[in-house]
Amino acid sequence: MTDTLTATRADITREALVDFVYAEARMLDEGRFDEWLNLWAPEGIYWMPLDWNQQDAIHETSLLHEDQFMLRLRVERLNGARTFSQKPKSRCLHVLNRPDVDLIDNDAGRYTVVTRMTYVETRLDEQFLLAVTATHDLIWRDGALKIIQKRVDILNCDAAFGNIQLLP
Repeated sequence: MTDTLTATRADITREALVDFVYAEARMLDEGRFDEWLNLWAPEGIYWMPLDWNQQDAIHETSLLHEDQFMLRLRVERLNGARTFSQKPKSRCLHVLNRPDVDLIDNDAGRYTVVTRMTYVETRLDEQFLLAVTATHDLIWRDGALKIIQKRVDILNCDAAFGNIQLLP
């Protein structure tokens, strides 16, 4: 089987894109945040809209809109030994439905994968559950698939939330 993180562009199939999404979720579940950061294009954006069907991330408030600088800060905090609010550390589990591949454009090196999932996060005696749809916009760059944008739509986005420590 081709390593989907470093396949040649001619090898980018539906299966390779689905494998990429599963591999990303596993990295997050296992706390391999530095490895996860390597999946991102330098200009990549992680976006979590505040409103249902929100179209504008810049002129409307979002739950999360992080560029590489902010994602690196988040990972440093999660990996940090002196992050006392994370003792013990939060843990998560992504339960994915089979991803839908909405776009394969091998000529342009652009791909879109939409995944409905259940996200569970736990720390100490608390556990919460989110139903989300994640849209991965991927590009082919430097011999690998990279995330150019990950949009995570929470089903009940209009509810009051506590802190989401990790990344759905």
